[in-house]
Amino acid sequence: MRRIFIALFVVSAASANAQWLQWGRDPQHTGVSSAAAQPLTSILDAFGYDPFVSDEVFAGGGDLFVHYQAPIVDGDDVFMETKAGVFNAADWRSQTWNLNHSRWVNGRLADQWTTPTDWKAAPPFDGGGGPQFEPVFHALVNANGVFMPASGGTIVQVDRNSGAIVKRINPFSSIDSSIYVTGPLTSDANGNIYYNAIQFNTATPYSSDVRGAWLVKVNASGVASRVAYSDITPGTPRASDLCIAAFTSALPWPPSPTAVPESIPCGSQRPGLNVAPAIGADGTIYTVSRAHFDSRYSSMVAVNPNLTPKWITSMRDRFNDGCNVIIPPNGTAGGCRAGAITGVDPADNTRGAGRVVDDASSCPVVAPDGSVFYGAFTQYNYGQGHMMHFAPDGTYLGNYSFGWDITPAIDPHGATYSLITKENHYVEAGTYCGDEGSCPPARPEAYFITSLSPSLAVVEWQFKSTNTQSCHRNSNGTISCESDHPNGFEWCVNAPAVDRFGRTYVNSEDGFVYAIDSTGHEVGHLFLQLALGAAYTPLSIDAVGRVYTQNAGVLFVVGGPFATPPRRHAAGH
Repeated sequence: MRRIFIALFVVSAASANAQWLQWGRDPQHTGVSSAAAQPLTSILDAFGYDPFVSDEVFAGGGDLFVHYQAPIVDGDDVFMETKAGVFNAADWRSQTWNLNHSRWVNGRLADQWTTPTDWKAAPPFDGGGGPQFEPVFHALVNANGVFMPASGGTIVQVDRNSGAIVKRINPFSSIDSSIYVTGPLTSDANGNIYYNAIQFNTATPYSSDVRGAWLVKVNASGVASRVAYSDITPGTPRASDLCIAAFTSALPWPPSPTAVPESIPCGSQRPGLNVAPAIGADGTIYTVSRAHFDSRYSSMVAVNPNLTPKWITSMRDRFNDGCNVIIPPNGTAGGCRAGAITGVDPADNTRGAGRVVDDASSCPVVAPDGSVFYGAFTQYNYGQGHMMHFAPDGTYLGNYSFGWDITPAIDPHGATYSLITKENHYVEAGTYCGDEGSCPPARPEAYFITSLSPSLAVVEWQFKSTNTQSCHRNSNGTISCESDHPNGFEWCVNAPAVDRFGRTYVNSEDGFVYAIDSTGHEVGHLFLQLALGAAYTPLSIDAVGRVYTQNAGVLFVVGGPFATPPRRHAAGH
């Protein structure tokens, strides 16, 4: 394994409650650390964890369509996925996944062990549906040990010192390779672990209905239990029920103001492939569910700690911002067909639905007030999706018109908080469809990091990507650039990190990592390796403020000495 060492700086003592042990740092997935992040001065160390990046980029037509784990940091210990095996562009299950343990020793990361798992990513797109981005492998650390996903819907506990497999925890009667652990593992404050599992029809995983889907709980003693998604989603369509699909007729859509698309079997309820359950302060488990054949029928789901249903809220018919609203006027370029009803999604002629799709890595976030946020997908608003907001009792509270593939971070301040999200104004997807003739771009391309009020009604600040330079680091360490992005770069982050002073840390497709203060002003940036279109990646902050970020299959640790004592900028809050 190749290591790149630059330098390490002496910093202040570790902050309490600052470890980053799972997706989103804590059981609520807030992404906020009690540590003060170090300035983005230097690359302290780096190592490659994905040896197939060049093959993956070639297969992706120049983009890296792989979801990666959040770096796990506990004191001086760092746990990160690594990949091996054989690359097969048609099926990522030819690869193997490992968990690597490194430790800071004398100012650099030293390998401790690398342990393979028999876990496989869920099957790829089969022509009838499924993901085109490689799903995420994601371990966790809690007070009881180190755990990682394994085959057959199981997880394994790994000895922290040696890397040896301590035990396999199996909620099923046997190990059946058609059952996949899907999405990151989550641990609550009491050491209970929660995760999702899906059993596919092996030959046609998305063209055929799933054979089962479960929410699994492993208690602090290592005893596993499970509940079927069919049991925690009462009131949702049954597998054999008919669900409205999208139009397949000639564009523009809808074909007429009263048109109704064909209906298809809904399929069984199951989670999205990259969903980590979130755990509220009272132990409530939050996840999302969708109909296997139709993501337009998705729900936010709350489950009691004993795995009984608490409430479920549909994401259907929640938006009224389609035709003639976000989309250009009916009958004009990029607009819906003349005469279409204002506000509908042109693809199905109903009010917009929040969709749980398998290429997203959005996960529920529980805010300090107990409400829940989820970044859902919608195509008709330029592929931006919607950030959806639910009360602690499941009441739908509203939305903001960006939610695609983002687990937002929480920035607590005073008696309130802000929600930190990316907001990419895409143009390549056109307005509501992929046909350039009927859905041409109809607005400026722009890319923002946005801070929102708890109600999502107020944009508190926005930080815009203004870099136009595509850069790469040469073998001799120099950097070469060309100006080819006049409108800036997409933010390639799916889970921002926020430090104790309200500074937000995000990575961008321009190959830089950025620090943004609590008023929306940049306070630092650092180039990593390569400007690259990519599936989205998370960041972490350790207890002494080192920032862990990712670019082109390489984990970079960034930091430096504080020139002046950090403080919170309160303006704007």
